[in-house]
Amino acid sequence: MAIRSKTPKHLDPDAPVVILVNPQLGENIGTAARAMANFGLWQLRLVDPRDGWPNERARKAASGADFIIDNVEVFDTLEEAIADLHHVYATTARPRGMTKTVITPEEAGRDMHARVGQGQKLGLLFGRERWGLTNDEVSLADVIITAPVNPDFASLNIAQAVLLVAYEWYRHVAGEGVGMGTAEAPPVKPGLQMPDTRPATRKELIGLFEHLEEALDEADYFRAKDMKPVIVRNLRNMLERAELSEQEVRTLRGIIRALSGLRSRQRQKAREGD
Repeated sequence: MAIRSKTPKHLDPDAPVVILVNPQLGENIGTAARAMANFGLWQLRLVDPRDGWPNERARKAASGADFIIDNVEVFDTLEEAIADLHHVYATTARPRGMTKTVITPEEAGRDMHARVGQGQKLGLLFGRERWGLTNDEVSLADVIITAPVNPDFASLNIAQAVLLVAYEWYRHVAGEGVGMGTAEAPPVKPGLQMPDTRPATRKELIGLFEHLEEALDEADYFRAKDMKPVIVRNLRNMLERAELSEQEVRTLRGIIRALSGLRSRQRQKAREGD
């Protein structure tokens, strides 16, 4: 009998169910639960866990994902564990020699959301630590999920496999946001971040270009006058690629002024020495 605890409000009640078949170590169950919690999955079913259930080692390894541990359901057979599901995905890295559709975790993420949108209840099937799922167990699934892995080291532990598939589920939930949102700030969007500043305007960049060129002229940098246009263009292209912020432009101009002032003081000391 599973011990029920309140499901956090931010979790999707229609999220896929994770099913671990004959897991051996409580620590692996716990780390799988932690991976689930990272990416919005919360319904965990165990089929014939070797060391029984409940398992305190699993709770400790879950690192706070107690709401998953408290809601675990235990079944004697895989058939019982998937009886109420409409569509089941089996995860495996090995060829199975059977007529079965094989998809990547990325494809599975899209497919899961499409099916949930149709009102289907889904299951994600993961095998034992040592040898995964049997062919008979895979045959009970509708489709196989296989990730591109190094053929010389293709084995994933349970938590890694769960995290890989759970991530593909959750990134469609999260939308464009990445990272952890807080009450003070939402998740960031991929791309250049400019906290407390803004991208530099063309006017500000042109001012930087002209300031730098003037300083280089004063330092007699352009000794080969015919090469000056090429060098100036290269410098401008380099600074353009940097996608400078307004604050960075001001910082660079401050550096140029400081260096120009230093050179002026050095010249003044040299004249005084003469």
